[in-house]
Amino acid sequence: MEYSYELKIPKERIAVLIGTKGEIKKMLEEETNSKIFIDSKEGDVRITGEDSLGLFSAREIIKAVGRGFSPEIAIHILKSDYAFELLNISDYVGKSQKTATRLKARVIGTEGKTRRYIEDATETNLSIYGKTIGIIGEVEHVMLARRAVESLLAGATHASVYKWLEKKKKDLERNRALGMSRIELKEEKEEGD
Repeated sequence: MEYSYELKIPKERIAVLIGTKGEIKKMLEEETNSKIFIDSKEGDVRITGEDSLGLFSAREIIKAVGRGFSPEIAIHILKSDYAFELLNISDYVGKSQKTATRLKARVIGTEGKTRRYIEDATETNLSIYGKTIGIIGEVEHVMLARRAVESLLAGATHASVYKWLEKKKKDLERNRALGMSRIELKEEKEEGD
């Protein structure tokens, strides 16, 4: 049985998806057992194949490339313990372009400092592109990065998000040293609360 997905990506990202002499498209087709058809004039992409899991992975990778990730980072989605999250800024601000621009700037930070801090603390990759914020990384790390980004979008101070991330980074390092993988997202009650 053949399956197919259709999606649209920004026209300026088509060349990145295709790659020099088509090598990215070809590699993606091989890795996901799919066939990819690209309409570079419209930005339409159609993926077909018999491997439904491969097709789903191809769709997520193409979506990630369309949202600003390099193919080298997006291809990590093929790993079973990796995830791709896409947050839509308009879910937090409605239609206000001015507010959306301000919130994007909060997540990026001065000269990219906040974005780098989130990436370093959570060992993920972030892409802020258009009205979206994409996150790629190991599943639990993506959950941490998402929580940090959502906190910033909701108005939390940078200092409080950095403090929370620093604690979670230490938890990650401690768990790795102990050979554990689970981390807790919930807030611990402070003494006296």
